Amino acid sequence: MTSRFRLLLVVLFAVVGLSSTAQDAPLQPLPFFASFIPNVQFAPLYVAIEEGYFADAGYDFQIQHGDENIGVIQIAQGDPKFGLISGEQVLMARAAGIPVVYLYTWFMQFPVAVVARDGVEMDSPDDLAGLRVGIPGPFGASYTALTALLASAGLTEADLRARSIGYVAPDVLCAGGVDAAVVYINNEPLEIQRRIDAGQCGDVTGITVLPVADFANIASNGIVTNEDVVKNEGSLVWTVTTAFDQGVFDTATNPARAYLHSLNHVENLPQSQAFIDALEGTPRSSTPCSPRCPAPTTSPLSASKSAMPCAKRSNLRNSRSSRCCWRRLNFGIIR
Repeated sequence: MTSRFRLLLVVLFAVVGLSSTAQDAPLQPLPFFASFIPNVQFAPLYVAIEEGYFADAGYDFQIQHGDENIGVIQIAQGDPKFGLISGEQVLMARAAGIPVVYLYTWFMQFPVAVVARDGVEMDSPDDLAGLRVGIPGPFGASYTALTALLASAGLTEADLRARSIGYVAPDVLCAGGVDAAVVYINNEPLEIQRRIDAGQCGDVTGITVLPVADFANIASNGIVTNEDVVKNEGSLVWTVTTAFDQGVFDTATNPARAYLHSLNHVENLPQSQAFIDALEGTPRSSTPCSPRCPAPTTSPLSASKSAMPCAKRSNLRNSRSSRCCWRRLNFGIIR
């Protein structure tokens, strides 16, 4: 055996040993904030977890749910370092001197709407007057959305009967506890309609959905971190955003598989065997997302900033780390 061959074997064994050590190393916990409760709307996160995009980078991705107004403070303090926060919460935090940074735009349009039961006219924000309207509470994106809708019609909260109902809008609406509710447009109207179709929504036989984005240009949801993380942990920022981006892309190109992944994280999703078999046979899409609406002439982030004349501009300036950050795919609500 020549000395050169011995050297080659030594190097080979060393590389194999290092690779094995890296694979055997325990995953590092990576907490991540999300508002609301475990829900299929967070499918991109579930896909990224189930497909191993975070684990491949050495992280045990752990979703922590809570109220958004509290989550943005926790992210600013670095525990957790990342989360999904609505854009207007970032702007309000920056205006108050809280050092959060918006990294990745998730939705094309603000994903909040008002859903009203049959028999309740809901063609414009003016129709909110006098109604019993359910909201999770006086905080977060839903409350901002309601405030914006009322303002667009020259109304105030005093013109309706707002009720804090937590995160159970389908239950309360179907039980007749409210006339309308502020919801996320990408899941709760579908859940209410599913209950109606199954005869499980009391005497409600139909709904009307009023998207906030039709009346107010509000910065939408995205991945948020804090200034220290951006400055000192760039590789971690890259890991989180690229893993989530791949999860979004996979969700858009193969929503059936994304739904199957979501079953491991969300309780009470429809999962009859026939339904699962149909999903498993659904082909992957080659055209994941093709927006049919023109790009806005004014970005929601800029529009939201201009509506905050009392905020210190120096605080708002760094609310987004890059004007063109993570533009590969904007996956949102396309009507």
